[in-house]
Amino acid sequence: MGLIYADIEITNLLATDAEPYFTKALVDTGALHLCIPQHISFQLKLKQLEEREVTIADGSKKLVPYVGPIKITFKNRSCFTGAMVLGEEVLLGAIPMEDMDLIVQPALLKVTVNPESPNIPMSVAK
Repeated sequence: MGLIYADIEITNLLATDAEPYFTKALVDTGALHLCIPQHISFQLKLKQLEEREVTIADGSKKLVPYVGPIKITFKNRSCFTGAMVLGEEVLLGAIPMEDMDLIVQPALLKVTVNPESPNIPMSVAK
């Protein structure tokens, strides 16, 4: 299986003078959160809300800035979240994908909206 990328838009909900950032995000169902490089955080004028300790792929722990609030848009879906400032590329984790009701299609190397709910995200609240 190869790497899967999704075309997303990232918007700072508080800085109306910051242009949205369009990018290809690496899809990682093993990661939980949105991770963005420092230069994107600066470009979007995101505020650091706190610091968080994260465990990265090699098992080590790092203290990283947590910034936001952010709106992520993929096709006809969006969600609101924060982001860990970490790494050299945008990484789209499981929490925002679940929030937008997206599914990963490994055989096709792509992410799509849930075909069972093509018009609006579906969720379970019970």
